[in-house]
Amino acid sequence: MGFKIIVGLIGGLALFVYGMQIMSNSLKVVAGDRMKHLLEVLTSNRLKAIICGIVVTVMVQSSSTTTVMVVGFVNASLMNLTQAAGIILGANIGTTLMAQLIAFNFDAVAPILIGIGTVMSVFGKKKKTRDIGTIILGIGILFYGISVMSSTMAPLKNNPVFKNWLIIYGRNPFLGLLIGTVITGIMQSSGATLAMLQALAISGIFADVSGTAAIQICIPMMIGANIGTCVTALLSSIGTSKAAKSAAIIHLSVNIFGAIWGMALLGIFNAVLPVNPIYQFLVNISGTMKTAGGRVIPNVARQIAMSHTFFNVTNMFVMLPFIDKLVAFLENHLDDDEGEEKDTGLQLDDRLLNNPAVAIGQLGKELVHMAEMAEKNLRLAGKALIEGDEKAIEKVYQREERIDEHEKGIIDFIIRLSNLNVSQDENDRLAIYLQCAHDIERIGDHAENIVELAENKIEKDVTMTEEAKQELLNLFDLIYSIVKHVKEVLTDEDESTCMKIYEEERSDDLTDEYKDAHIKRLSEGSCQANSSAIYFDLLVDLERVGDHAANIAEHVQSLHPRKRVNELQGVVH
Repeated sequence: MGFKIIVGLIGGLALFVYGMQIMSNSLKVVAGDRMKHLLEVLTSNRLKAIICGIVVTVMVQSSSTTTVMVVGFVNASLMNLTQAAGIILGANIGTTLMAQLIAFNFDAVAPILIGIGTVMSVFGKKKKTRDIGTIILGIGILFYGISVMSSTMAPLKNNPVFKNWLIIYGRNPFLGLLIGTVITGIMQSSGATLAMLQALAISGIFADVSGTAAIQICIPMMIGANIGTCVTALLSSIGTSKAAKSAAIIHLSVNIFGAIWGMALLGIFNAVLPVNPIYQFLVNISGTMKTAGGRVIPNVARQIAMSHTFFNVTNMFVMLPFIDKLVAFLENHLDDDEGEEKDTGLQLDDRLLNNPAVAIGQLGKELVHMAEMAEKNLRLAGKALIEGDEKAIEKVYQREERIDEHEKGIIDFIIRLSNLNVSQDENDRLAIYLQCAHDIERIGDHAENIVELAENKIEKDVTMTEEAKQELLNLFDLIYSIVKHVKEVLTDEDESTCMKIYEEERSDDLTDEYKDAHIKRLSEGSCQANSSAIYFDLLVDLERVGDHAANIAEHVQSLHPRKRVNELQGVVH
């Protein structure tokens, strides 16, 4: 019998975790744009951050997932610690929804949900329909997992050994705290721990436990689950920036401090009063339930859900006055060790892959950063050629290496992101970003070509006429303006900016005009013959920069509904 219970418990738990996972993944696809919008409007306003944490966690149904995302956002400089702290407080509240749903005991509808979800996810013609079907399927599977666990553990209610263990355990709340922490730390899901506890309650195991004794047994394990769920974020923060590690520490600190005051308050009430008013309140508002045999008993599963909700909401209010001091303490201990520029590297954290919509938004920002570097290199290359500035040449070579690394990182991130469950619109955008990254890198390459020409000019002591210098300055100014518009169009995706690039992209006509003028100067003997190769190669490079800028404008325009692009796979191959 013991073996059957263990196997059933493992199987039911596996179904619950699997259902939770596929539901969460599909929710992130369906609600991805909304989550991205929430993060974009997020400000230092603490209330907005808390609400954002609640809503995002309700969407993904996992406080661990939300906190891991927060660690990634902080590591990618998408948010600061103050914002992260608010989201973490909200995430602890948002994760209580699943416990409330489980308390309704949807055993009867679980097979129906599985059937509906399977039909929609397999036979749905639209991707959105299939994604919604997968969400319904996931909900059905997790509720069926609860049913399997509760029916498997039902025989335990007649087991005297287990009943005796419950009595011993009930007298030692710290043992429950430890059990909840360890189990959740191993499974890295407080939802799974609470689901097992609620399944135990639904099975009728607490039917013979009178008064408030049942919830007194369950609350320490629930509080321990809150601590154990921090393991996921702590593991996720390994190898990240100190700010990202601080976000994980905030999560741990909030839940440990909550456990301290929560256990202390309950202990004081237990010692002073004959009946703990907190336990009695939870029992009164949770009502009753019927067992399979028709017996009416207290609804301990609802008591667990209510205690989880009330504890996390109260903990949010308790921690709110202290969270700024905690953030300030952690930030003050970052200054000594962080002296490097924060925005020089590629800010594409793997944790962003947990939210494809946000990850794609960050990809767009990295393309803008890459375009900024290409623009800086182009300006330095022009300075190196016109003024013979050798320091500028060295800077161009250094930054070009970073541009190349940026492109490789962006391409790698795009390919990994495309392998996730992303929508068609997101897939199309990834294809565009891949093409834009290539064009920006080519602009950087042409800047490098120009400094090579500058080196050649300095080495051979080539001089140019004032007329030739003025022509080059005119062409450089035009190209600078075009590349600046590239940065703008990647930021705002405005079609009017695309049109400005097309209007200014007349470098082909100018280069033809300047070639003719240079040939004329050569025939008149007014300039050196050895300047011709440098001058003509330079015109070609600048002309190519304009072409790549026009390509980027076309890519951005193709994001509009009336003009779609090929899928990512076609671009990669």
